[in-house]
Amino acid sequence: MTRTLRIGLLGARGHVGAELLRLIARHPHLALGFVASREWAGQPLSAQLPGLGLAGRFENLDPGQVAASGVDVVVLAMPNGAARPYVEALDAAAPATLVVDLSADHRFDPDWYYGLPELTRSRYAGQRRISNPGCYATAMQLLLAPCLDLLEGPAQCFGVSGYSGAGTTPSPRNDPDALRDNLIPYTLVGHLHEREVSHQLGHPVEFMPHVAPHFRGLAVTANLHLREPLSLAAVRARYAQRYAAEPLVRLQEDPPWLSRSAARHGACLGGWSLAADGRRLVAVAALDNLLKGAATQALQNINLACGWDERTGIDDAN
Repeated sequence: MTRTLRIGLLGARGHVGAELLRLIARHPHLALGFVASREWAGQPLSAQLPGLGLAGRFENLDPGQVAASGVDVVVLAMPNGAARPYVEALDAAAPATLVVDLSADHRFDPDWYYGLPELTRSRYAGQRRISNPGCYATAMQLLLAPCLDLLEGPAQCFGVSGYSGAGTTPSPRNDPDALRDNLIPYTLVGHLHEREVSHQLGHPVEFMPHVAPHFRGLAVTANLHLREPLSLAAVRARYAQRYAAEPLVRLQEDPPWLSRSAARHGACLGGWSLAADGRRLVAVAALDNLLKGAATQALQNINLACGWDERTGIDDAN
């Protein structure tokens, strides 16, 4: 019989934290040890997350309390720059605890396993510190990987995301009034996910993100220059071969619609188009930024680290 593991979540007030709690609530091998949110401390879990059947209250825990909690898994769903004191406390007092960091704090750290399972699963070797990729970074890497060996020059990626990707701290990028009938470009050079993908793939990427009026889901259109010409059949064969065994990656002929990937666990790739000379390829990826871009991927990584089937606790719908 598989042992039930206790999991603690830091940062439950955010959109991703809520999605992760929904997944944990129906996971057959995970039980909640604590749910921490400074803003909601003392409130019943059911008050903010009705319908999940969660007992207990939100807590406000300092790093020492988290390290002494005795849970088997800790998920850090906090803003960038907040993870360090918790990781240091866990390293000192509970180094065997599995830690999954959803922020960007450890995505460039060679001592942490970078967990994009479809591309990095073979690199997992029992590490207890896992860095979850960014949402846009997940879409871009899945889109670029099958043709990475043929890319010439920087890969150019245009992205559009729902405003849930801007978090809960008020700003124009998550203000429905500012976004109404609007599209807001931001951080058009040197975006964190641009650096993340360039680092992970070892190839330069130029990324131009935008936020739109919808709540969840993102799409990336990649413009790729190739060293040698390809046919559409050869392009499709590369993607089919690369993702044949990946149930959370769906391929289709037409460009995927963002609205059809929202609230689904996987990524959809397609819309491959070639210039007349066969050396310019355009392709599109769409996924839910809160699920495959964050919470679903975190659960994949937890399942992998715990020796369970990677899709345990994840709905059958792709």
